[in-house]
Amino acid sequence: MLSFSGALRIFIALDPCDMRAGINTLHALVSGRLQEEVKNGALFVFTNKRRRLLKVLYWDGTGLWLLTKRLEAGTFSWPRAAADGQTKLALKPEAFAMLTDGIDMHGAKPRGWYERA
Repeated sequence: MLSFSGALRIFIALDPCDMRAGINTLHALVSGRLQEEVKNGALFVFTNKRRRLLKVLYWDGTGLWLLTKRLEAGTFSWPRAAADGQTKLALKPEAFAMLTDGIDMHGAKPRGWYERA
């Protein structure tokens, strides 16, 4: 299980991408499609069209990490764009943990005590 600080920024790429992509291609997607700076210390999360594979790009201050998770069964419950043209969604670490643990958050609403400021 991965654990990240509550102050960590997490961005989900809403559109699927080719999971053959490596660090350099994902770096280019963060800069081009998501309009973010890779070295700002955020997690950038990508999935494939079938939603069975995740790749996470993370700059730790000394280099880039590329983490991958493949589901043996089922699919990830991926967020949808709220508006046309939206390419990314910011998630809180708790929501990211739920997504990677397979919790379906469509139609779900976190309780008030679960929210972070």
